[in-house]
Amino acid sequence: QVQLVESGGGLVQAGGSLRLSCAASGSISSINTMGWYRQAPGKQRELVAVIPSGGSTNYADSVKGRFTISGDTAKKTVYLQMNSLKLDDTAVYYCQLGGKYWNGLYRTDFHSWGQGIQVTVSS
Repeated sequence: QVQLVESGGGLVQAGGSLRLSCAASGSISSINTMGWYRQAPGKQRELVAVIPSGGSTNYADSVKGRFTISGDTAKKTVYLQMNSLKLDDTAVYYCQLGGKYWNGLYRTDFHSWGQGIQVTVSS
C-alpha cells in the first residue's frame, strides 16, 4: 500500500502564504502524476494543480499566478506553495499521487489520496 500524509495547513489571513507538503510512504518504484485538489463546504472536490505524466503542469484558473505545485520524486513528496491567499481558498486540500509500487510480489499501479488537510483563510 502507498499512504500519503499531508502537512502545512492551518489558519492564515487573507494575503498570506502557506506551503502544503504531501509525503508518500511505501515501496514506490516510480511516480507518474502528482496533484492537489480541494473541497470547500457544500461544493464538489476540484482540481487545484497537477503535474501529469509526460505533460505540462496544469492549474485551476482561480489559482494561476498564486499557487505553485512542485515535486521531489526522490523524497516522494509533492508541495503546494500558496501565496496571496483569498477567502475563497478556504477548503480541505487533498494530495494525489499515481505511479507504480512493489506490493511484495510484483510491481503494480497505485493511485493514492491523502486524508485531507484544512486551510482556512480569514479576513
